[in-house]
Amino acid sequence: MIIRVLSDSQYRLDDAAFAAVDPIDDRVQAAAEAGDAEAFSAALGELVDAIRAHGAPLAPDEFLPSDAMVPSADTSLEEARILLGDEGLVPNTKS
Repeated sequence: MIIRVLSDSQYRLDDAAFAAVDPIDDRVQAAAEAGDAEAFSAALGELVDAIRAHGAPLAPDEFLPSDAMVPSADTSLEEARILLGDEGLVPNTKS
């Protein structure tokens, strides 16, 4: 899976990295659904950090289609609503 963190880079997540990121994405989604901007901001920051920590950054000259786009950690809940889908920011493509 390829994830683009907006205003950052693209990261390749293998199954183990996805398993680490997915529960955090669930918290982002839950906070957004609850309209809890503070919890959303905290979870989004954690999600971006986890993607960077567990994903492998693509080379700057490597351009691949992204499976998901995650806003930068400083994005507000209102700004992020456009990217949120039914499965959160990082869709489960393992089904």
